[in-house]
Amino acid sequence: MPRGVAVPEARQHLFAALERVMAADGALTSRNVTQEAGLATGLLFTHFRSFDGFLTAYAVDRSFQIAAALAPLATTFGHGVVAENLTEAILALPRASVLTVTRLTAFRPSLTAEVARVLGGESAGLNAIVHAVDRHLRAEQELGRVAAEADTSSLALAVAGVLQHVALTDDGHAEERVRRALTALAPALAERP
Repeated sequence: MPRGVAVPEARQHLFAALERVMAADGALTSRNVTQEAGLATGLLFTHFRSFDGFLTAYAVDRSFQIAAALAPLATTFGHGVVAENLTEAILALPRASVLTVTRLTAFRPSLTAEVARVLGGESAGLNAIVHAVDRHLRAEQELGRVAAEADTSSLALAVAGVLQHVALTDDGHAEERVRRALTALAPALAERP
């Protein structure tokens, strides 16, 4: 891109390029991100103090988006089948964001703490998924739609663990693998007759 040309929404453009680099298992460098974006490397540093600052800003932005994407799950309380509602909500998450946030936090564990400083611990990275799923399952438990003895916190952690594993070992069958794993968890949710 020529110098001095305005780039609309440069931050989001760079964030999307980061997702493409991470999905392609490319080396995580500012140069690779800006090349993928088709921008001069200096543009990244115009918007962010450092490459780590860029990665933190990305993780904050996408953690917020992941949490927001789970908000519609609250509209399913008392309706439909709990396990199916949960599965559909999880599969509707922005896959590229989940994959990139998972890989980034695996490579740079300090990112979770950085995001937590901005958004709070419940919204940092995959914690947003754990807390949203736990809240949902507890609300359904109060309605009698999830077994009273179900350990909702552990089930929520298992859901996030499934997503993390799939993101780190993506083989092109992510949706199928997530659906199968969450279907296997469904009996742990059901009320006993």
